[in-house]
Amino acid sequence: MTEKVRRDFCIECRKETEYFLQKKDIVKNIKDKEYIFAITVAVCAECGEEMSLPGLIDKNVQEIDEQYRTAEGLVSMDDIERLMKIYKIGKTPLSLALGFGEVTIPRYLEGQMPSKEYSDIIKVTLSSPAQMKQKLMENREKLTDAAFRKAFAAAESLESLFSVSDKMLRVIAYIFEKLEEVTPLMLQKLLYFIQGVYSALYKRPIFAEDCRAWVHGPVYPEVYELFRDFKYNPIDDARFALLEGTVDALTDDEKRVIGLVVNTFGMYGGKVLERITHNEAPWIEARKGYGDSIPSSELLPKERIMKYYILINQKYGIDTEDGLRAYIHDMLGKAS
Repeated sequence: MTEKVRRDFCIECRKETEYFLQKKDIVKNIKDKEYIFAITVAVCAECGEEMSLPGLIDKNVQEIDEQYRTAEGLVSMDDIERLMKIYKIGKTPLSLALGFGEVTIPRYLEGQMPSKEYSDIIKVTLSSPAQMKQKLMENREKLTDAAFRKAFAAAESLESLFSVSDKMLRVIAYIFEKLEEVTPLMLQKLLYFIQGVYSALYKRPIFAEDCRAWVHGPVYPEVYELFRDFKYNPIDDARFALLEGTVDALTDDEKRVIGLVVNTFGMYGGKVLERITHNEAPWIEARKGYGDSIPSSELLPKERIMKYYILINQKYGIDTEDGLRAYIHDMLGKAS
């Protein structure tokens, strides 16, 4: 795949020419093992020869490093930085917490390749808050009280993520990936719409959690607890760095539905989405007998949500963005 055409000096043509970037496979032997790496090269548009560009060698070194780590199953520098971020711990304290020498993690962040043994320890810790807590307890005497308390509290906070299903976590992570700003109220409504659209199109729920009919519309209580501290502010949660790169666990159908909802409902703020849900039969029925400001925790059954959205699909064709936009338009018209 070529990129945008640029210009630089070609030593073969002896003049400034246009060039394009493309991938080239090279073979390298590392520790008596042969690898094929795809690196980026600059090719002169006039003579077809490779050109030497500033910064390209550094880029190739990075590309080889990343591909070698992937081939050998080694942790990346990004993974290590992610680990530091989610556990709120510095590089030297992290080294000590994991049972390494104090300069091990700093060296890895400078580019030194980790051993498979140490890499596996880092990867397991990254995926398991319980493992991080165990490591912190094992090496507590090596850490300052402040570093230990901060990292241990972060690990306990991470464990609360697993109060919701794996599928729900990945749906939330995908929403975060596709939208720059999401408030807790907005997230709740997007999850509800995703559940409705998906169940209408595929006749089964996308996640197992039950929804409740709260004053401000449908709410998933477990998700509310995860993000309650953000109140009305956009969610900026370092814990979800744990899920980066895991959206591939979602099926193509699941990603498609999330994309449909994000590209339509996701254009509106939480209060507007709340108005839409207040005009939908499932929420209205669940709130019967309650005044406008009276709290309730009545169940919004998944089957009821599905039946409602099946009818909406028959009327609007909500398997397309145009159909969803027409539905949103009509629902907001009722609310005005």
